[in-house]
This record gives sequence, C-alpha cells and structure tokens, in this order.
Amino acid sequence: MAPPAQSVRLDKWLWAARVFKTRSLAAQACDGGRVHVNDQAAKPARGLRPGDVIQATLGEGRRRILKVAALDDRRGPAVAARALYEDVTPPEPRRPRWAPAALRPVGAGRPTKRERRAIDRLRGWSAP
Repeated sequence: MAPPAQSVRLDKWLWAARVFKTRSLAAQACDGGRVHVNDQAAKPARGLRPGDVIQATLGEGRRRILKVAALDDRRGPAVAARALYEDVTPPEPRRPRWAPAALRPVGAGRPTKRERRAIDRLRGWSAP
C-alpha cells in the first residue's frame, strides 16, 4: 500500500472532485485565470495540500469556494468526490418568487402583440 500523497496537481484534483467534467476543462480554467488557490491565480500543475482554499469561477458567473479536505487524483463516484472538499460558498441571494414583467422603454422598436391591440382599441379599429 502506497503512502498518501503530500500534494496533488490542481487540475487533477478539480477533475476528481467533480468541479469540472474533464481534466482538460479544469486545466483551461486554470490557464484562463478562473481558478485561484489561497487568493492567488493558479496554474494547472500547482500542488494542492489539505486546507487550501480554492475559488473557481464556473459558467454563467457562478463562483464556488471550496476548502480542500482530502487529496485524490482519481475520479470516483460523486459521494467520494464530496468527501474531498468542504463547500464554503456563501448562499446566493434569494430571487423574488414572481419577477415583474419586463417593460420595454417607449419607442424601443416594434410594439408587442399586446401593445398593438391596445393601439388598435385606442384608434377605434376592431379586431378581425
């Protein structure tokens, strides 16, 4: 039995922890400056140790903050992947249950169907 690893490559750990779907996507995120370890931009080959804090920016501007709890360079089931980190991402603010309808500014292009019918009623035209 081999002794536990002292450090693991960042891109391998992100892949094993299921933060990214493939290792190449994890490496691209690191090269693109979307992954920080302990508040410093990190390259894919950077060694991770337990206790490090990772900030990863995912698609659509979502940001995850993970604290490394264990090291592994092999991808396993999701249950095993969740054991590799502690998620310390702050909760997203609650969105309103019913968002108000988006109103167009006056004179912003063609009228909507509803606005066109209101204009027709105002002019006195009847609907077919």
